[in-house]
Amino acid sequence: MKQTRRGLLLVVSGPAGVGKGTINLSLISRNSDIRMSVSATTRSPRPGEIDGVHYFFKTDAEFQKMIESGAFLEYMRVFNTHYYGTPKSFVEQELAEGRSVILEIDVQGAMRVKAAYPDAVLIFIAPPSMSELKSRLIHRGTESTEAIERRFETAFQEMELVDRYDYVVVNDILDLAIARTEDIIVAERCRVSRNGELIEKLKGGRSAL
Repeated sequence: MKQTRRGLLLVVSGPAGVGKGTINLSLISRNSDIRMSVSATTRSPRPGEIDGVHYFFKTDAEFQKMIESGAFLEYMRVFNTHYYGTPKSFVEQELAEGRSVILEIDVQGAMRVKAAYPDAVLIFIAPPSMSELKSRLIHRGTESTEAIERRFETAFQEMELVDRYDYVVVNDILDLAIARTEDIIVAERCRVSRNGELIEKLKGGRSAL
């Protein structure tokens, strides 16, 4: 019997350097029914970025109108410069067509999404230890010592909200972390609350015998 259901809204958070981006890209490459959410932003496109693929590029006025009309699941202003937000319309269309959507956002954004969409599945990607996280940040070699310290301090602040997530996945070995996250997705798809149509068909199956 074919099962029909809405997709899952997957919110994935974690400290900088923990590897959540790598995990998400692997999930998408291995699962044709999982999409990455496309955010809206007021910053200008970078070379090679395509509107509607990498971001929905908006002017400040367009973004403000979207805020006023309640068009975002969540949004934020980064460093008092550019806005970033998750458009409801894109997410709802993907979910309605049975595809799951990953939102890779910070813990504050995750809390806002959970409040607006209680059915969302919140997954926190954690390092095996905070010392290992700091080592990863240093070995990336992309930021100054001061920037690394800021990110490390932010990581401790983010850890304060882990208990408000549904799952925590430790990224100690990448392949295992990807497999654990996939297992969460499989389990969530098997929840009774997400399979009402299938259950009703089974209950009514006596008449077909």
